[in-house]
Amino acid sequence: GMSMSKRLYFGHPVNTYNTDLEARLIQQISEAFPDWEIENPNQKCHQEGYNRWKESTGNGMKYFTEQVLPSCQGGIFLPFRDGAWGAGVFKEAKFYSDKGQPIWVIASDGNIMPLELSSVQSLSVEETRARIRTPSGETTPY
Repeated sequence: GMSMSKRLYFGHPVNTYNTDLEARLIQQISEAFPDWEIENPNQKCHQEGYNRWKESTGNGMKYFTEQVLPSCQGGIFLPFRDGAWGAGVFKEAKFYSDKGQPIWVIASDGNIMPLELSSVQSLSVEETRARIRTPSGETTPY
């Protein structure tokens, strides 16, 4: 029969969205996973979905955990440069890990490696926010 294309969720810090780095990584992931379709959360349709769920349910993140994440069969994740994990990206990785689906990490040297989540410490939501936003709400560089 026809093989369904597998989808790979690409979780990465918000401060990498719309950067050259993000474009390069998507290129790299596509080459490393030729059989997978890459699902990038940084898309207009997902921004709209998030806003829609936030208005109707009060929780925009639920859009990702209930609609986007389950539509993929694995994930690849980018921690911060020092190897620390943002709270949201960690939660996304845990989603697949808990289901026994494969996850990979993009290491600081650019290598893609299978990920063992038990070896990872996640930052708190506050710590994560402090890394990606200035006090005035501007996005900080990755």
